[in-house]
This record gives sequence, C-alpha cells and structure tokens, in this order.
Amino acid sequence: MGASEGDFHGVAYQPQEDVYFDDGRELELLQFVQGHPEVDQIKGNPQRVLDAIDEFGRTRKYLMNIGEYKSKTVVDLIHDRKPQVMVELGGYVGYSAIAFATAQREVGGTVYYSLEKSAEFGDVITQLAQLAGLGDMIKVVVGSSSDSLRQLHADGALRHIDLLFLDHYKPLYTEDLKICEELGLIKIDTVLAADNVIKPGNPPYLEYVRSSVEKKRETATKADESGPKGNPNLVYKSRLVEGWEPSGVPDAIEVTKCVSVQEG
Repeated sequence: MGASEGDFHGVAYQPQEDVYFDDGRELELLQFVQGHPEVDQIKGNPQRVLDAIDEFGRTRKYLMNIGEYKSKTVVDLIHDRKPQVMVELGGYVGYSAIAFATAQREVGGTVYYSLEKSAEFGDVITQLAQLAGLGDMIKVVVGSSSDSLRQLHADGALRHIDLLFLDHYKPLYTEDLKICEELGLIKIDTVLAADNVIKPGNPPYLEYVRSSVEKKRETATKADESGPKGNPNLVYKSRLVEGWEPSGVPDAIEVTKCVSVQEG
C-alpha cells in the first residue's frame, strides 16, 4: 500500500497556495533565519538551519522544499553510497543542499554542486549554506541547468557524478539526464534521485529510466535532432520510494542506479 495523507504523522507546512514561490517569501525566509532569536545557536549547525527553515514553512508560508521526510531517503543513499561528487538540479532556498552536503561531508565527500536558475534563490542558498558552516562544501552555480552542466564539464570542474539529485523544472529531468550521459558524467554505480515523481508526476522521466537499452535505442533514432540523445547503452535499475511532501501530501522519489553498459 502506498503512502497516504492519513499516514502522515509529522507537523505539516502551511497549505500550498496558488502562487507558492518567487513572490518574496524566499527573501522573507532568509531574513527570518538570520534574525531568529536563536541565531547564535543556529550558526555552524546545519540541522538547526534546517529546523529554522521548517519552522518558517510551518508557521509562516509554504516552501517547496523536499522536506525532512523525503530527504531521509536521499540521506540514506548518501550514507550507503558515500559519494565524493554530488550535483543537484534545482536548489531553491538550499534545504536539500544543506541536508545532503551535511551527510556527504560525514562520509568523506568533497563537493556538492547546487545548480539554480534564479540568481535571487542562489544568493539565499549561498547565505544559508554559509550560516550552516557549509560554505566550503556547497558550490552554487547560477544559470540554466543545461548550460551549467556543460560549462562545469568544459571547465574541467565536473568529470563524473556519484549522486545526482533532480528537483528542478520537471520537463527538464530527462533532457538534463541525457546531457549528463552525453558528457560522460554518468558512470557505472552513479545513483540518480528524482523528486516529485508522484506530485506533480513525471511520466517521461520514469519511462526513460525504466526502459530497456533496446527501447531507448529505438526512441533515440526517432528523437528530434535538436535535443540531446543521451547514451541509450547505459543500463539502469530503478525503484520508487514513497514518502510525503512537507505539506503532508503523498509523493515519491525515483531512485535509479547505473549498473552496466550494454554495447553492441
């Protein structure tokens, strides 16, 4: 049986409004955390920063974070896989970056790239990461995810990805994964964690990571020449891990591992 709202036992965020981001609440959040009565105890403590973000989401305004419930799935992956290099697509206000870079640092990881399209959101991530004591670990890259991936690779900063977290514009999940494949960033044992595959859902991405090599090859031959083709020879093993949005609404993360390369 899947997750349901009746199974949710946490403290939910404020309800999601019709307009629920990029309306000034992100700056309000930053000011809330920086002006918190316990800011001296929050400084240098990633969990306290996350707690303060959750406090804002529960008492002030909804935030489209991964939240503490689904983030545990990725933290468990980090403890298991021990990734040196992590990349997230879609940083928003830094909740996932702070949660995951903390776990990554605990297992000896070296760098966490947070790719965020909005310069304003990127600044919020940077300031909250510094407040959490993770400024040396989290590298914020502002710009389109596709361009940023290509630029990091061209600069030699990014040669492989151990764990990729996808949480940006849903139609770009598959396209950006294909870009990573074409650049050779996806290796055997690379793990992908894709958020929001139930709410709002992402059927094209799920079809891609669950498809056979033969199916992907067939699709690639019919693909639009202008878009990335990816590497259809990569063999993925994928599973759905159910959980809840911080608002208490059921959702899930698709966890995918590259297990081999099928040539010929």
